[in-house]
Amino acid sequence: MTSSAFDLPPLSPVLQEVAQQAYPLSTLYVVATPIGNVGDITLRAVNVLAMADAVACEDTRNTAHLLTRYGLSKELIAAHEHNEREVADKLITRLRAGQRIALVSDAGTPAVSDPGARIVDAVRAAGLRVMPLPGASAAVSALSASGLVNDRFYFAGFLPTKGKQREAVLQDLLAVRATLVFYEAPHRIVDAVAALATVFGPTRQIVFARELTKLFEELHRCSLSEASAWVAADANREKGEYVILVEGAAADADHDDADAERILGILLAELPLKQAAALAAQITGRKKNALYERALQLKGEA
Repeated sequence: MTSSAFDLPPLSPVLQEVAQQAYPLSTLYVVATPIGNVGDITLRAVNVLAMADAVACEDTRNTAHLLTRYGLSKELIAAHEHNEREVADKLITRLRAGQRIALVSDAGTPAVSDPGARIVDAVRAAGLRVMPLPGASAAVSALSASGLVNDRFYFAGFLPTKGKQREAVLQDLLAVRATLVFYEAPHRIVDAVAALATVFGPTRQIVFARELTKLFEELHRCSLSEASAWVAADANREKGEYVILVEGAAADADHDDADAERILGILLAELPLKQAAALAAQITGRKKNALYERALQLKGEA
């Protein structure tokens, strides 16, 4: 028999314990809020939001709606990427006056690919206390359900929107052995997946985590060779926010890089630069453009 809301144990003792914990004055509380499901908030976060003198937030409309869901109404201070430094000064003044200020983003943990880091930095630099209240994180949620076995991950956040810049960033990540974590907007998902396949090749595993914790949540794992087809198979997959995980480089990636450079060096001794790079790409499976750039460097070092 499955449990329902009527079967839940009483929370009153826990709520009383949470309410009796220490919540110091003159403190900036960095509060994680749900990434979709309104139930994914901690009891301590609700308590802090209830007692805060004001809530600094990315979008006042979104936060007002969220607070209403919990039966709360607070003074809201817009704190987005365009006004963080200005708002930080105002918050510091209020904190020095003994207030408690909660800092939230539109969803998840503030200051992680979201506004907030500059405010936190300024508050700390002013000698004031910052207290994190952990909670929902899209990146960690996706990792926990991915099945990618790796004790390390590399959070890369959002990729550049322009093709050449995006490819350059991915090339820099080519040899990283940790699981790679990206955020991506739905209107860029097709281009992003194509770029990932071009740079990382067809065999690495990719995990799509779309609309996490929401009604149309979708988690799918496949090889990069199958990734574009999976996105194209359903028009709805170009909607909703994504976390994308990409399998890290194999343990012998550094060896492969050294081997590719050795082959390139041998060919450069006998062939014109462009031809040597093209042939090295055929032999090693590495990208011709990357080998050509490295060949230019080697020629310059000679």
